[in-house]
Amino acid sequence: MKLLIFGIGYSGLAIAKEWPGTVVGTTRSAEKQSVLAAQGIDAVIFDGAITDELNLHLATATHVVISASPSADGDPVLNAIPEFFERTAALQWLGYLSTVGVYGDFEGAWISENTAPKPVSKRGQWRVEAENKWSELAKDNNVPFSIFRLAGIYGPGRSTFDKIRNGASRRIVKSGQVFNRIHVEDIAQIVNKAAQLKAVGVFNGADNEPAPPNLVIEHAAKMLGIDPPPEEPIETADMTPMARSFYGDNKRCGNARLKKDLGISLRHPTYREGLASILAQES
Repeated sequence: MKLLIFGIGYSGLAIAKEWPGTVVGTTRSAEKQSVLAAQGIDAVIFDGAITDELNLHLATATHVVISASPSADGDPVLNAIPEFFERTAALQWLGYLSTVGVYGDFEGAWISENTAPKPVSKRGQWRVEAENKWSELAKDNNVPFSIFRLAGIYGPGRSTFDKIRNGASRRIVKSGQVFNRIHVEDIAQIVNKAAQLKAVGVFNGADNEPAPPNLVIEHAAKMLGIDPPPEEPIETADMTPMARSFYGDNKRCGNARLKKDLGISLRHPTYREGLASILAQES
């Protein structure tokens, strides 16, 4: 099995490290290519132009994961390779990394993989458009296709601990606000299992316990043995429009299909296990 990951960033690297076969990733710069090589990952540069090397990997990949973000111009991979499915003759399965942000705001109610997307931001709308385009093309070409709608991604080097330590953590309080999260190791587990099963459909990559963000910060600070940052009511907090928009979506994301269709038990079912694992790896 050969896995090709378009846009091998934080999540893609975790997926690659658990893949049982050959892995190739794409990156935009020679600098990032060198960093990936040092971690044992074969990477090719892809900045919108198809090289002979990338064309070879397209032709021989059995599994592909798209982890490149869309923009107002559309999906960057399809824009660069409109004949994608003609170039991937060996393709057995395709996966797309999306976000639970496509669902929009449900005022704290539970949603599931069957909930229709109602994005409230342009970024969410671009995601839904990209999901739909890939889904349509995969269906037309008889390729099994999975969409992974991921909650707030965290893990080693990218967690509440890091923000607290560098002074960037803010304990914003909004009454009734909850978020789901997903540890990067669980993203790797979910995507790898779906790929090997050639699973089809939408999977919510979300933990089992949506929680207020201020509660997670308080828990992390307690684990570090330090005081949490001061509370800031959202009504008076000085925030950028983008940061404030993050609090515009309030929902509890169900993940039943992970258990039912993939047979997965999350390694880090809540933020507590996830944070404990990160701290243990640091010691």
